[in-house]
Amino acid sequence: MKISLIAFLLLPVLTVAPPAKKPVASKQKNIIFILSDDHRYDAMGFMNKFAGLQTPNLDRLARNGAHVQNAFVSTALCSPSRASILSGQYAHTHKVVDNFAPLPKNLKFFPQYLQEAGYQTAFLGKWHMGNTGDDPQPGFNYWLSFKGQGVYVNPTFNINGKQVSYTDSSHITDLLTDYAIKWLDGREGGRDTRKPFMMYLSHKAVHANFIPAKRHQGRYANMPINYPPTMYLTATDSSKVFGPSADSPKRTEPADQPKLKVNRAGIPNWVKNQRYSWHGVDYMYHGDIQFNDFYHQYAETLLGVDDSVGRVLKWLEDNGQLDNTLVVYMGDNGFSFGEHGLIDKRHMYEESMRVPMLVHCPGTVKAGTKITQVIQNIDVAPTLMAYAGLSKPAQMQGNSFLPILAGQPIAWKDRAFYEYYWEIDFPQTPTMFGVRNDQYKYIFNYGVWDTNELYDLKADPNEANNLIKSPQHQEIARTLRDQVFDWLEGTGGMQIPLNRVRQKRFDHINKGGY
Repeated sequence: MKISLIAFLLLPVLTVAPPAKKPVASKQKNIIFILSDDHRYDAMGFMNKFAGLQTPNLDRLARNGAHVQNAFVSTALCSPSRASILSGQYAHTHKVVDNFAPLPKNLKFFPQYLQEAGYQTAFLGKWHMGNTGDDPQPGFNYWLSFKGQGVYVNPTFNINGKQVSYTDSSHITDLLTDYAIKWLDGREGGRDTRKPFMMYLSHKAVHANFIPAKRHQGRYANMPINYPPTMYLTATDSSKVFGPSADSPKRTEPADQPKLKVNRAGIPNWVKNQRYSWHGVDYMYHGDIQFNDFYHQYAETLLGVDDSVGRVLKWLEDNGQLDNTLVVYMGDNGFSFGEHGLIDKRHMYEESMRVPMLVHCPGTVKAGTKITQVIQNIDVAPTLMAYAGLSKPAQMQGNSFLPILAGQPIAWKDRAFYEYYWEIDFPQTPTMFGVRNDQYKYIFNYGVWDTNELYDLKADPNEANNLIKSPQHQEIARTLRDQVFDWLEGTGGMQIPLNRVRQKRFDHINKGGY
């Protein structure tokens, strides 16, 4: 590979912080956390959602470890979710409420505790938090990242402060995995192989716009499209995409559409209007790509992530570390593919807030385990620290689900809370707060003249029948609303975080900035 050096070494400055409560024991085990971007909870081969999708390595994790079936993020957006994973806190607590909010100076992430406890730590991939760019961050012995979203082909990396660029058509997913393997080997970054390690591998994939590796391009060009049954609900005669009857452009309710109990009057206006915006199926990213192509390229780009997981597992196997390494795979948020006429994430519908989570650790997790409890991104940091033998810091709002993975009966939460804050760059989606339990989901759309939402997920898994005005459901709606505000009051979330505007607003309708 051809590499050009374009800057000089910039040493990271580590902040002084209190030591972890318990030192690393000599037999402490290793940790690998693999994070993908915009990965839907059902976009894995064994889930049988995407016809013909093959993810043998993700399937292997599920088969030989645990599939966390009810994994959710507390905010379905890159930076807030990533900060919640690292801090164990909700967005209104850690204050990284959007993709441009700065990192608070006193915010401490779980790798810092592991490093203080003697772990060799590495971060490789997408950081994308606050205004930090790609600068090395505290808590990592080895650092490899890139600015913002990065690019799929020929990326430029910041490796421990040194800028390294690629010009030979290298794909970022493969490169990140190459460096990860070299760091594990001790060939990159000077890892002390006598010490336990924690590697945080954070992929750019599968963030839009999708570019699969060359070997995967065209692999799923003929994949059947699994159009969601709610795609047509906000369509009009001028719509480009309807769903199963795309060949009938004037049909607003396709004849072959599965019959749903639908409350059209209960669909929020912001959902109806967004169909023709940047994040809607009829104007996806300025309308420069067709829905079917978008769908196929997503599946093809995901193949590179699955390859990466396989290479990491092979290294662990080849080096005798598979049985004593906790491997966690997770998505930072989900992704809509036409549900409610929407594309992307941010909102609180299932395909946005629900994520894939797989855990592999033969010494702790029995093969074929299915976790049905509600697990959120705020629970990741306490869990990884617990596996390392460290106590949960007081500021973390999540809890360790390690006992659940081990099959131990413990008291556990039965609901997931959610928050999203309006963004100036994508003003179509309002601020919203909500709660989801095993039957109901309540969404409070804040700051807009619109309806709130209540869905019975058991009777209506597609979230097509808004029950917010149903006389029979008023007590349930009040109870869930009270739970949302009790949560916000109890965690210091009653003040809407506001940050200074740091760039011009981009008008996605008129394609201009101001």
